[in-house]
Amino acid sequence: MTQETSSAAATHGLGSLPKPAVIIYTDGACKGNPGRGGWGAWLSSGGHEKELFGGEVDTTNNRMELTAVIEALVSLKRSCRITIYTDSEYVRKGMTEWIVNWQRRGWKTADNKPVKNADLWQRLDALRKLHEVEWCWVKGHSGDPGNERADALANRGVTMAVQ
Repeated sequence: MTQETSSAAATHGLGSLPKPAVIIYTDGACKGNPGRGGWGAWLSSGGHEKELFGGEVDTTNNRMELTAVIEALVSLKRSCRITIYTDSEYVRKGMTEWIVNWQRRGWKTADNKPVKNADLWQRLDALRKLHEVEWCWVKGHSGDPGNERADALANRGVTMAVQ
């Protein structure tokens, strides 16, 4: 783009399209911990919806909670303003409180132990930097329609995870 077309684009607002708003509900499930697990995500934006789910044979509930958010973010094709609803305080607090110190300490906890699921935390951290993300906690199994939908998807993922 030449300087002339660049300033023309700026004048007409072509260089700064607004980011779409996306609402994401995520959940993880595990039959045994560790055991067969599943993850689910329900995305909604501008009247469009997307359901995602999957499973693993030998995993933990926390890994499935993290995977649900990761897969939801991976599915987005452009940078968005996102509100993520999760019933996992592990995920919400991990991203809003704990991650800064884990990174500062070289992915060690306060008592100098390796952070569990560091591979997933690092991937999630990289993905969230592509977007504007608000993290919200919702009580699980309390009748919230989005959470119930994500839970049902996670349980479909569990059934996919065949030994």
